[in-house]
Amino acid sequence: MTLHLSLLLLAVAGAWWGVGLTRRYALRRLIDLPNERSSHQQPTPRGGGLGLTFAHLGVMTVAMLLTIVQPDLFKAVAVGGVAVATIGFLDDHGHVDARLRLLCHALAFSWAVWWFGGLPAVDFGWGPVNLGWLGSALLMLYLAWFLNLFNFMDGIDGIAAVQAVTMTVSAALLIAANSNDWGAGFPLWLLAASSLGFLWWNWPPAKIFMGDVGSGYLGYALGVLALWTVVEGWLTPWVWLILGGTFLADATVTLAVRALSRVSVATAHRSHAYQRLSRHWRSHRRVTLSFLFVNVVWLSPLAWIATKQPAFGMVASLIALTPLFFTAVRLGAGRPGEISDSLSR
Repeated sequence: MTLHLSLLLLAVAGAWWGVGLTRRYALRRLIDLPNERSSHQQPTPRGGGLGLTFAHLGVMTVAMLLTIVQPDLFKAVAVGGVAVATIGFLDDHGHVDARLRLLCHALAFSWAVWWFGGLPAVDFGWGPVNLGWLGSALLMLYLAWFLNLFNFMDGIDGIAAVQAVTMTVSAALLIAANSNDWGAGFPLWLLAASSLGFLWWNWPPAKIFMGDVGSGYLGYALGVLALWTVVEGWLTPWVWLILGGTFLADATVTLAVRALSRVSVATAHRSHAYQRLSRHWRSHRRVTLSFLFVNVVWLSPLAWIATKQPAFGMVASLIALTPLFFTAVRLGAGRPGEISDSLSR
């Protein structure tokens, strides 16, 4: 336990130091200037996720050498994670063609899915069902969407890091409760610790933004860790749908509304529900804390129920996600204008 705690502290300190070092570079090379699509008002450096990435991979390497982290899991995270972080860092410096980024993401997740052998049988409530090649295809789409959730939702101070911390800590606690082994979910604790080190710099008002390097790596690493917990039999896909519910609902409704409105989904915008809410409340901190509250008070207990009763997982996920999707629609996710306009309809 002492060794585990030492590594977690090293991850927090390493990310804190690494982000600070990255900030010195970013102040000269990577300044995010406010524009009509921005949710911030002051020029702020971006790319801070590079420090998080190096800290997480560095401490994970040490943990693997100490046989605390499985080599197979390390390879799944590191190989694809480095590729995703690299393309993201290049994009932070200048526009990288969307097709090239999508290809990189697809190759990274293809590697992870192949490495773990696809999607295990899923319990829909009437017993486990092996979906075969269809399951692998659905898994690929889910993981790709999972990565992009963090890219889309990383638009106000602290929100992406808080989401990562609450999801990983909740999942690690669920694993501990099921296995009576606090060390079983250590890779999840490690990603939470690295995210905490970054969060010190990103808490409102942010001193540096995560950038595509950070949001891409965080989404990929969390997606791979989620798949690992499913393959190990600790958690189910339903549990992860629940834990990521706030991001899933907002991003999905926003994308669907914009697509149905025949607005280019690739065009930068600030019409996500969380962005509209931050303008309505004039506070990033309040929105980020609201997401934290929903994650802890609403989603985590339902994830616990889905873990204890796997056959109830699909129903629990519907109960968890339905009000979140309704709220995103009610707040006008994906639509122009302000929240008061949506509520008056």
